[in-house]
Amino acid sequence: MHIFDQGIKPEKTREEEDGIRVHTVRISDGFLVQGTPNGGFLMGLLARQLLNQSDKTSTPIITVNFLAKAKPTEPAEVFTRAISRSKQFNRYEARLLQENKEILWATGTFVANDLECSLDKYEEHAIDVAPRTECLEIPKMPNFSIYDNMEVLMEPKSLAWVNGELGEKSEIRGWIRFREKREFDLCGVLLAADAFPPPIFVTEGPTAWVPTIEMSVNIRNLPVSEWLKCRYRTKHITCGLLEEDGELWDEAGNLVAISRQIAQFRKAD
Repeated sequence: MHIFDQGIKPEKTREEEDGIRVHTVRISDGFLVQGTPNGGFLMGLLARQLLNQSDKTSTPIITVNFLAKAKPTEPAEVFTRAISRSKQFNRYEARLLQENKEILWATGTFVANDLECSLDKYEEHAIDVAPRTECLEIPKMPNFSIYDNMEVLMEPKSLAWVNGELGEKSEIRGWIRFREKREFDLCGVLLAADAFPPPIFVTEGPTAWVPTIEMSVNIRNLPVSEWLKCRYRTKHITCGLLEEDGELWDEAGNLVAISRQIAQFRKAD
């Protein structure tokens, strides 16, 4: 089994009262950022438990509030319950607890798989990203095991901050795929949506801590290519809060997902 699938698979599931399901999981150490489980990985973990419960699985919207740090290699429990069900949509809630402390709180909306698509319209074309042969791989770093399992290539100007060269625009463009071959399904797209460094590093350098407070990902299409091309952009920092907007596209020009996260900007001590 692929390391990602192993990491999001529940060890066991039990039913409780009021339609609540409890999924026992163990937080993988294969997708760490500075020794902490990556937010996109945790979103994929929650989404996997919700997908196990929902009979609708198309174009989900997953929104997660990050309340505390998860601990890698430690057991946890994911509590899921249905909020509402209709002909078109299923809505669920998920809560991840570790050592009896709430770590994540999430909602997920799933659309009926046979919902008629009455309109497809892109007012902007797929993002322009430099060819992979012109991009640079993000350097391997201790306690960043996510890059042992995800191959991330970035345009040189998006990675210049590694060498102390800062830019004028907080934007990152690049490519991503699994190192061990695996197609991007719904859970994999959630992982990819949070696998790049924060774009604020381009203008401020890696001298900050940028913890995510809330993140929402809307998956529009499952990709038809091994690689995804991505763009992440931060435009505003207000009282230490910033937004990061993302777009993920496949090589056929299909919009795969859009994301927005709200994070804190903290200068390192």
